[in-house]
Amino acid sequence: MIFGGDLGNGRVAIFGCSIRDWEGIVGAFFRFSGIKAEKEILISLGVARGDVPTRHKGRIAVRFLGVLLAGSVCAVALLAAVPAQAQTPHNVILFVADGLRRDIVNAKTAPTFALVRDRGVNFANSHALVPTLTMPNAAAIASGHYMGDTGPYGNTIYTGFPVPSAGGNVTPMIENDAMIGDLDDHFSGNYLNEETLLAAARKAGYSTAAIGKVGPIAVQDVTERTGEQTIIVDDSTGRNGGIPLGPAFAAALQEAGLQLQAPTRGHNGKAGDAKTPGTKVANIDQQRYFVDVTTKIILPRFKAAGKPFVLVFWSRDPDGTQHYQGDSLGQLVPGINGPTSMASIKNADDNLAAILETLRLLGLDGTTDIFIAADHGFSTISKESKTSPSARASYGDVPSGQLPPGFVAIDLAQALDLLLYDPDAKAALVDPKAGQHPNRANGLIGHDPSAPDVIVAGNGGSDLVYLPQTNAKDLAPKVVEALLAQDYVSGLFVDNSLGFIPGTLPLSTINLKGSALTPVPAIVVNFRSFGTGCAKPALCTAVVADQIFQQGQGTHGSFSRADTANFMAAIGPDFRARYIDRLPASNADVGKTLAYVLRLEIPRKGELVGRVLDESLKNGGKPAKVKSQTQISKPADNGLKTVLKLQVVGKTTYFDAAGFAGRSVGLDTVAKGQ
Repeated sequence: MIFGGDLGNGRVAIFGCSIRDWEGIVGAFFRFSGIKAEKEILISLGVARGDVPTRHKGRIAVRFLGVLLAGSVCAVALLAAVPAQAQTPHNVILFVADGLRRDIVNAKTAPTFALVRDRGVNFANSHALVPTLTMPNAAAIASGHYMGDTGPYGNTIYTGFPVPSAGGNVTPMIENDAMIGDLDDHFSGNYLNEETLLAAARKAGYSTAAIGKVGPIAVQDVTERTGEQTIIVDDSTGRNGGIPLGPAFAAALQEAGLQLQAPTRGHNGKAGDAKTPGTKVANIDQQRYFVDVTTKIILPRFKAAGKPFVLVFWSRDPDGTQHYQGDSLGQLVPGINGPTSMASIKNADDNLAAILETLRLLGLDGTTDIFIAADHGFSTISKESKTSPSARASYGDVPSGQLPPGFVAIDLAQALDLLLYDPDAKAALVDPKAGQHPNRANGLIGHDPSAPDVIVAGNGGSDLVYLPQTNAKDLAPKVVEALLAQDYVSGLFVDNSLGFIPGTLPLSTINLKGSALTPVPAIVVNFRSFGTGCAKPALCTAVVADQIFQQGQGTHGSFSRADTANFMAAIGPDFRARYIDRLPASNADVGKTLAYVLRLEIPRKGELVGRVLDESLKNGGKPAKVKSQTQISKPADNGLKTVLKLQVVGKTTYFDAAGFAGRSVGLDTVAKGQ
């Protein structure tokens, strides 16, 4: 064994390694040990950059021996003690299966997802953030922050300004590249107010790409809109408002025989209406294009570049198909468990299989971590209410007795004796008595649509209510009283600044109060959910939904366990094999964990963050302790209490379910004790 010697040219060998070798070894050790004194230790050992004078060789060797426990091992032994990720930079593919329910995955429905889960890490206690909507959870996945810090509280939000690309609308549905650009422009260049994982990786020299569903893809590197640095391909690629392709990448597409304009959803994009069933096919063609772009161009180019890479692939299926499926028009069963929904799950599974096979063929499978997440779970839409005035009116496009789109806005306008205007129809007056309802469930309530007292942003399984005027504190109790009277409501969360209101919990209890730049909702309304008769209620949950889709189609956004139980799994060189992680995990943990694996230190402004899923890593620690908690509001005059069931690991909170007892799937055990 060689402990120290002269390599010539004024250089020293210690344990068989040169001083330059030791710089890398010690540097790697300190980066991953959490110690910040790398430079000072190297200097104290005489290991500075450049050659070492011959007169110092013996002293340096002796001092190294002392630090390394006096000759216990050679360099190989120390390297073995350094975490695996310090030795070889690994690649990361984050595959998001939009709307994939945790418990629907098995060897028959989704064999590839099941294989990754069973051979890698099974996050058996996974969570979406609430409200369980795509854009809020996309921001969490991208940044590691809860939406109280990032600001997209829903897919549809009140922006506080007329959005140019939305025709001046103040309540746009922001799954749109141009609208995200407008939000960035208005909010200091980055409407999320936090740096994302992909942006940090790009700045650190990794090759980066984001491919798939429009909206959440642009969020992954929200400030990079040139197409020259991070490759972005989504539904809007090649269209007005889309993020451009870099010239070299566009040429590569053409050389591979792939079109420069992403295909549409085709028949999969047909949602149907109250009389016509929606789609009966999965989103095959569009997603095949995204897979081809990934496997035929991006991954080979990344390998040729010789740098580690980070790639986000966001599969619209099963979400898009479950929303639009025509298997169950007007019926709660089979709902989202029909053949078309099952085909969409298999479609996403096939996409993942194709990417994994390409990694194998390129020889990248051994150096690439795969992390799978779903932004939320899913439920079947119910349009039933016995208390809503809106359901007693007659509409030409709504089955008799069912709730119309915009039922919350209609009911609040009536309860407050105010006028209702439609922000999606250039603020046109809405008269429910004349058979009118808001086009997309949003509403401006007051005497002046340019200065409304109440704004409702419809989001499916939950709605956001904003009170933008100075009378907000006086108006909030009246709005809450009107909502508490409706059987479709199951839990209310109110902005802390509006004070305590019986029957409600504050927004801070669900991490919606932080450093976000966008307007904060005054009230978040969760809708009633219930099982439809299967053995696992979370797999056959129906939820009242405020949106344009029909009863029997699919949605999400609620605080039920059906919508919070998303699928999560991981496999690769940095993750444990065949490990069931029973600690709670959430989408906010995804970005934090992958940043750790990628050796990225991402600056932050807000404090509402996830945690590194340390217990799932090969060199991670023992599972931490979990605390289960229940928060219950004081009762309203009618006795209703908002209940929040959650888990806590350290300072990180995970939301299981929330609502009124007996009105939210996942609160059953709590309800029995109240």
